[in-house]
Amino acid sequence: MAPHPISAGIFIFNDVEVLDFTGPFEVFSTTRRETDGEEQYLYHVHLVARALEPITTRGGMEVKPHYTISSHPDLDCLIVPGGYGTRPLMHDEDVINWLRSFDTEKTRLASVCTGSLLLASAGQLDGKNATTHWTVLDMMEETFPEVKVDRERHVIIDEDVFTSAGISAGIDLALQMVRLDFGDDQAEWTARHMEYAFDSEAFQRRLEIPSG
Repeated sequence: MAPHPISAGIFIFNDVEVLDFTGPFEVFSTTRRETDGEEQYLYHVHLVARALEPITTRGGMEVKPHYTISSHPDLDCLIVPGGYGTRPLMHDEDVINWLRSFDTEKTRLASVCTGSLLLASAGQLDGKNATTHWTVLDMMEETFPEVKVDRERHVIIDEDVFTSAGISAGIDLALQMVRLDFGDDQAEWTARHMEYAFDSEAFQRRLEIPSG
C-alpha cells in the first residue's frame, strides 16, 4: 500500500479543458477512509501553473493555482490535462523542460486527452504505448513517431506513465491510480461516492464512436 497522503499535482493553463482536470481533482479530493473514527484523506491535491495568476479555462471559468512550475512541493504524481491550450505549450521551453525534469521512478506522470502532446514533447512518452483524444490520434502519430500510439484502449499504463483518452476518461485514469495505490475496494468506494459508473476490469476498452 502506498504511503499517504499522496502528493498529487495537476497542471492547469489557459484554455485547459475543464473536466480534464476537475475530474481527476474530484477523484483525488474525494478519496478518503475512516481510521480510528477519523476521516483520513489519502491525497493532497495541488494545482500547478506557469505563474500564480488565475488561468481561464475553456468555457471561461477562472481558476487560481496553488503553486508555479518553479515553486511546488515534491509530487508523487502529476496529471497533465488537455485542451486547446496545449498547442502553444508544446513550444514553451519552460513548461517542456519542467515536464522533462521529472524522474518517472519518483513521480508518476499521467495525461488526460491532449495533455499527452505535452508529455510527448518532453520525451516522456518515447518508446511507450500512449493514447489521447480520438480526434488527435493521427496528429500524435505523425508528430511523435517514437510514441506507440494506441487507438483501442481508454486508459493505458506503461510502467509509471499513464495516458487516457479525452475529457471524461480522466476520471477513469484517476480511479485506476487510486486502485493501484490503495486497492480495488478504495477505488470502488470513491467511484460509488461520486456516483460514477467505474468498471475497473474494463478500463482499457476504448468506447466505440458511432458512425453515421
